[in-house]
Amino acid sequence: MKYNILMLLIFSLAMAACTKTGSNAELVLDSKSPGSQGAIWNQQTGKLYWVNTDSKILDIYYPSLGVHTEMMTGQMIGTVVPSESGKAIVALKNGIYVLDIDTGSKKLIFDPESDNEDNRFNEGKCDPAGRFWAGTMNLNNEPGKGALYRMDGNGNVTKMIGNVSVSGGIAWSNKHDKMYYIDIPTRKVMVYEYDDPTGAISDAKVAVEVPADLGVPDGMTIDADGNLWIALRGGFGVGCWDPDTGKMIRKIDVPARYVTSCAFGDDDLGTLYITTARQDISEEELEKYPHSGGVFKVRPGVKGVPAYFFKGDY
Repeated sequence: MKYNILMLLIFSLAMAACTKTGSNAELVLDSKSPGSQGAIWNQQTGKLYWVNTDSKILDIYYPSLGVHTEMMTGQMIGTVVPSESGKAIVALKNGIYVLDIDTGSKKLIFDPESDNEDNRFNEGKCDPAGRFWAGTMNLNNEPGKGALYRMDGNGNVTKMIGNVSVSGGIAWSNKHDKMYYIDIPTRKVMVYEYDDPTGAISDAKVAVEVPADLGVPDGMTIDADGNLWIALRGGFGVGCWDPDTGKMIRKIDVPARYVTSCAFGDDDLGTLYITTARQDISEEELEKYPHSGGVFKVRPGVKGVPAYFFKGDY
């Protein structure tokens, strides 16, 4: 009897830990950025990248030195990924570019929407094979005008998903057999069968549906356990979901309404860095949440996986 009671107590504590909520993120940089997003950790350099879309800025933060730099890109910037060449791939208003992080010089690779001035890129990542995926959205928020594109290492670009409203977070399973993708207004994370050798996707299904009271899902990353960490725009936090069950495991509270992206970083990939935005926030709310637009962090007790770098020579 005592053994049964003890086992029940242990089980209850374990379940409580698995569904932990209310963890608080702490401020890293009070950058007051209008529209930061697209966080990614460069494990080779120990730096965190993210973008400030409307300000046309690429942000770079070196936590071990506490150094934050801003690089003007000259165009609205949707996302950034490291390249194996030591440079970076950026999705700008007028196409996909290779960017020299040291000098700021850039070279156009391809613009898949050169005939559409009303769209811009928004969010993207590299898949396990080193291909670059990035999606678009309409500047006037017209639904269904965007798409998700895949750029291979040779520079060939393929439209993979059409009728996208606001292309959001993207991630791949740790077994390299699933791709997760968010079209933000749908409040859904779709899961696709993913073929790593070819980059083909198929058999779309709903993996997660974010409740309306948590805002909408924006940027996304995956941890070493295969769970998805999703920035909740309008939801004051980051939620962790099990994509196999569709259930939320826990929530990290962030003192900013518009939470836009997250990425695991530091030497052990055990720190979750979180970007936020302050655009379209009232003065009254800014008084209550003065660090909106800043970068936050938390040690959630799980680790991420290394970011995939672009494999191509430009």
